[in-house]
Amino acid sequence: MSSPSPPRRRLVGVSTKMYFSFARTKTYISTLLKLLSDLPPETLRDIDIFVLPDHISLTTVISQLHNNACPVVPILPGAQDAFHEDAGAFTGEVSPAVLAEVGCRILELGHAERRRFFGETDKITAKKAAAAARNGIIPLVCVGERTKPPVVTSSSQKEHEDEEETLDAEAALPEIRVQVEAVLEAVDDDMEVILAYEPVWAIGAAAPASASYVVAVAQAIRGFECVRRRPAGSTRILYGGSAGPGLFEKLRDGVDGLFLGRFAHDPEQFVKTILEIATA
Repeated sequence: MSSPSPPRRRLVGVSTKMYFSFARTKTYISTLLKLLSDLPPETLRDIDIFVLPDHISLTTVISQLHNNACPVVPILPGAQDAFHEDAGAFTGEVSPAVLAEVGCRILELGHAERRRFFGETDKITAKKAAAAARNGIIPLVCVGERTKPPVVTSSSQKEHEDEEETLDAEAALPEIRVQVEAVLEAVDDDMEVILAYEPVWAIGAAAPASASYVVAVAQAIRGFECVRRRPAGSTRILYGGSAGPGLFEKLRDGVDGLFLGRFAHDPEQFVKTILEIATA
C-alpha cells in the first residue's frame, strides 16, 4: 500500500499593486518583519509567505529580507509581471532572468487587470509562466471566469431570505480549464505552479462570491486532469478575491491559502491573516 501524500504547505501573500510609494514599501516590509519576528518561531514553520512589491522597489525589498536579523521569518519576494523572453530588444520590459538573478522567487502572471488593460491572453500568460519556470521562479498564475454563472437556487426560493444564492459552479469550469491547461502545458509537471483563483465577475461587485462557491470551483480545479497528473504538492491553489477576518476557515476545504490585495496593505491585518491560515 502506498503511503499518503504529504499535505501541501499553506501559502499566503500580498501584492502592493501600484498603491505604494517607494518609502511606504520599505516601511511596510520593516513593520511586517517586526510583527512576524515577535511570533513564536514554530507558528510559521508550516506556512510560506510572499510579498509582491512594484518592480522599482523589488531589489530593496529583497535586501531588507536578506538582511533581516530574524531568519525564521520565511518571506518570499516576488514580482507582479515580466516578459516571456530572457533578453533582447524589448524596450520597457522586465527580464525573468534578471528577476531570478536578483533573488525573485515568485512571479505573478495573468491578473485580470493585465488581461483587461494590456490585452494579455492565455497564450501570453502561458509563455510567461514557462519563462518564469525555466529561470527557477515559481509562476503564480491568476485564473477565473469573467461571467457570473447562473443561479441554481435563488434567494426567493429558499426557506430563509438571508441565505446566499447558489451559483452553478460547473458553468465556470470550461473557461477556467482553458486558462489552467494553457499554463500547465507550458510548464514541466515537476515544476511548482501556484494557481490564484478569483472570479472576475466578483471584482468590485456588491457581494463577493460565496465561500461555498469558491470551494466548489477550487475543488473542481484540483480535479482537472492537467492538475491531477502533476506530482503531489507541486500545484497549490489560492483564493485571490476579497478577503477579511475568518475567510480561510471557510475556504480551507478548497484552497491552500490566500492571495491578498488592499486588505493586507495594513501589515497588522496581514499578520492576523497569516496567523489564521497557519493555525487553522
